[in-house]
Amino acid sequence: MTNVVARPREEVFAYLADVANHSEFMDHFTCDWHLTREESYGQGAGARFRVDIRPGSRFSWGDMTLSSVEPPSRIVARGRYGKYGRTRTLTTWELEPEGENTTRVRVTYETEPGILSDRINEALGGRGFWRRKLRKSLRRLARILEEDRGRGTRTTIAGGARKPASAYRFE
Repeated sequence: MTNVVARPREEVFAYLADVANHSEFMDHFTCDWHLTREESYGQGAGARFRVDIRPGSRFSWGDMTLSSVEPPSRIVARGRYGKYGRTRTLTTWELEPEGENTTRVRVTYETEPGILSDRINEALGGRGFWRRKLRKSLRRLARILEEDRGRGTRTTIAGGARKPASAYRFE
């Protein structure tokens, strides 16, 4: 899936390389985002979230970690979701300059189901679900970066300030 964003490639890359921003443009099908480490930017940054696949689904948790960050053109995230995290995922964002201050964003999403029942569930609608939701995510990403509207909630780390210089006072 591709979409064109009317922002410089470096700006789009910086936004996507921060995992805390992903909940803003993916909140139409994900919720309950939690960072997996304090630093949310760059290689190794990750998040855990719940996917709204179907109402009442008990196995809707997923996670992703940025495994490769190649400024300003490519970001690769590896993850797992589903029952016991059996389904492995690979998401790749590729950024190409489309003109002056315009970027073509291409996202690919691949899954590797763990067992036969996971493969059957994916064949019966899982692939179409992800394709539709990621296509909408790209449109929302463009709207957020171009018009600064349509933002969802940005993910933060639980518990507030962590570093001494971040407003916590030792007394």
